[in-house]
Amino acid sequence: MIGTEMAVTVVELDASRKGSERVIEEIVRLERRIFPKHESLAKSFQDELRKKNGGLLYAVIDEGTGRGGEKEVESEIIGYAMYSFVTSLSASITKLAVKDGYRRQGHGEELLRAAIEKCKRRKIHRICLHVDPARSAAVSLYQKIGFEIDATVKSYYSSERDAYRMYIDFDHKQF
Repeated sequence: MIGTEMAVTVVELDASRKGSERVIEEIVRLERRIFPKHESLAKSFQDELRKKNGGLLYAVIDEGTGRGGEKEVESEIIGYAMYSFVTSLSASITKLAVKDGYRRQGHGEELLRAAIEKCKRRKIHRICLHVDPARSAAVSLYQKIGFEIDATVKSYYSSERDAYRMYIDFDHKQF
């Protein structure tokens, strides 16, 4: 009998670490599959990662299959979040994506919360993002976390596709 255990871990990309190229290639493939060509950062992904004002978190699922005393571990990247520090007080979530078979299982929320924590550690007061209003699951997730709709940006994605600009504010006053 075969038993399967799955553990999801959120990891911050360190481009200087051994194996990071494989991770980046896998994320770029995921980017191409999830986003339409005109929204994809696949061609400029390396340039985005070289910027000093942001970061990338990714979710890895490790499947351990036990057979007797043997254990095989396979890793799969199931999602990622990119963020950037626009100013010393504000940040932007530039990408949040989860692989099809892993959506609606809490992985997007886990990635989003991890990105927010990274921003909060830098004493960011506001995080903004843009989302297609037609992506109701994404809008609901952002609202669940506390993001509010600030405005509708006309023709943000294309001439026929608008975006909600959403934000969440933090108060870092020390008492």
